[in-house]
Amino acid sequence: MLRVIAGELKRRSITTPPDGSTTRPLPDRVRTALFNMLHGHLEGYEVLDCFAGTGAFGIEAISRGASRAVFVEREKSVADLLERNLTELGVRDRAEIVRADALSPSALAMCPRPAHVVFMDPPYPLMQEPAARARIMDRLAECAQLLDDDGYAIIRSPWPYEDRDEEGNRTSVALEHEGLEGPETHAYGSTAVHWYMKP
Repeated sequence: MLRVIAGELKRRSITTPPDGSTTRPLPDRVRTALFNMLHGHLEGYEVLDCFAGTGAFGIEAISRGASRAVFVEREKSVADLLERNLTELGVRDRAEIVRADALSPSALAMCPRPAHVVFMDPPYPLMQEPAARARIMDRLAECAQLLDDDGYAIIRSPWPYEDRDEEGNRTSVALEHEGLEGPETHAYGSTAVHWYMKP
């Protein structure tokens, strides 16, 4: 079980799946650092939380003043748990749940226009598979085009972020992407968040 770190919902619980196998919530210290950097970029703004899981990012954003959060989650049981969390926390009226693949056309269609913060937390196996990673980064760039001029597109990855070449040697994954300005990378042990803006 997670707790909201700050804001109107501070210390309230966010229920997660009992076995922890279907979600990978941001560790508290990473959430704290991330939201410290987002200070002043949530109050009154709309955010998009892709691969939302049980909603830790978007719920924290609402708690800290975001006017609305759109959550995209395709797994039915996890989306049901997200619905329950939003209802029990009393913020269902400030949230929209899109029960779809974050890479589907419907997910992009539901992105706030403009959004101020887009956050993606894809499963690590997808981020480590080149073809899937390319699709995810393309979607991040598409969402970034819907940001306002001062907004951020943020994605989480494993760290160090590496591939293996044909000989089995480790090679760093290129983090730059056409259609995105950045990234500014912040690493926290075995995870990192990469910050982008639209060009």
